[in-house]
Amino acid sequence: MTSGIGKESYAAASGRLASHVQRAEPTVAVAIGEEILAVARLLCDQPRLRRTLSDSGRTGDARVGLLRSLLEERVRGETFETIATVVGGRWANAGEFLDATERLGVEALLIAAERAGELAEVEDELFRFGQIVAGDSRLAGVLGDDDAGARRESLVGDLLADRCRPATLRLARLALTGLGGRGFAGSVTWLVEAAAKRRERTVAYVTTAVPLTAAEEQRMASLLTGLYGMALSLKAAIDPRVIGGVRVQVGSDVYDGTVQRLLANARHVMTR
Repeated sequence: MTSGIGKESYAAASGRLASHVQRAEPTVAVAIGEEILAVARLLCDQPRLRRTLSDSGRTGDARVGLLRSLLEERVRGETFETIATVVGGRWANAGEFLDATERLGVEALLIAAERAGELAEVEDELFRFGQIVAGDSRLAGVLGDDDAGARRESLVGDLLADRCRPATLRLARLALTGLGGRGFAGSVTWLVEAAAKRRERTVAYVTTAVPLTAAEEQRMASLLTGLYGMALSLKAAIDPRVIGGVRVQVGSDVYDGTVQRLLANARHVMTR
């Protein structure tokens, strides 16, 4: 999460990125995003370099000069300019600097999906994949195991190949790296919400014991949109453990009217 110190720096870097990719072909935006993410992986693997490039004790020009000696002829000009804006900024710490670089790479990939007219579909496919993983403890265990190495990436490819858009597969594999220090499941959720934010929407998670009908989903979406006064992206999940009723989460707001919750409350009262 970007602190007050880093918000202005991130906004400047995001603006620079947008100037390069907003009107570019999706393939160009993807290439820039992948290069930025490759730099993020380098920073993750090289803590000394990460600290040096974010060291406020050095001038921005000195840090950008070091970056130039490392990268200028190895990445696209647009990629270098975007990362140079990050390096020249002010950050609370090296971790925030790394997180900002990573987020910019994701942002480029989401813009590419947006340019291709696929962003809403990618958002839904990522959410559904996350639900599949959450419903299979063995699968979740493997994908959440950092020691599984290349096996995890191969497994994600086997599960999603020919079943989703290339952008979805690319982002699902990216989630394996643990974005912002999150686990796999948390990274997928973060990507879903980042895609929704790109579409100027907030995610509303709705959990029920049985699937909602299309009409029920539409009524729920209309009700929540009226309640919050903003565009929402409704994500419906099925969990038989709730028994009945509905649980809704929008940001930190949780409305739990499930039978599971009522029974838990009753047990708590009876054991007091």
